[in-house]
Amino acid sequence: QVQLVESGGGLVQAGGSLRVSCVASGLTFSPYTMGWFRQAPGKEREFVASISWSGSTSYYSDSVKGRFTVSRDKNAVYLQMNSLKAEDTAVYYCAVGPSPAQRVSPSQYSYWGQGTQVTVSS
Repeated sequence: QVQLVESGGGLVQAGGSLRVSCVASGLTFSPYTMGWFRQAPGKEREFVASISWSGSTSYYSDSVKGRFTVSRDKNAVYLQMNSLKAEDTAVYYCAVGPSPAQRVSPSQYSYWGQGTQVTVSS
């Protein structure tokens, strides 16, 4: 079966950096988009970034553009988060969906990881 496993979350001070990772297994189709979403307590799940099958095209939400970088290596996706702010605190989820990569709605993704907590202290 399809599994997405995230890792790398944790506690970091505001202004610091953190990298979260996700490895997918059991996928039988290609190409596919990999994306990152986040959900803070009491809020809806929101799009953070996505990256194409080849890794050549990526998209970001306005709130993280210029601070976060998404990258990909085959079935693994990474999110490098710099200049973190308290408002970045959330559970971060990776997801897999069909191409093309410009998909910002959770409903456009078929498979999800269990999430990893990122907490930014101010």
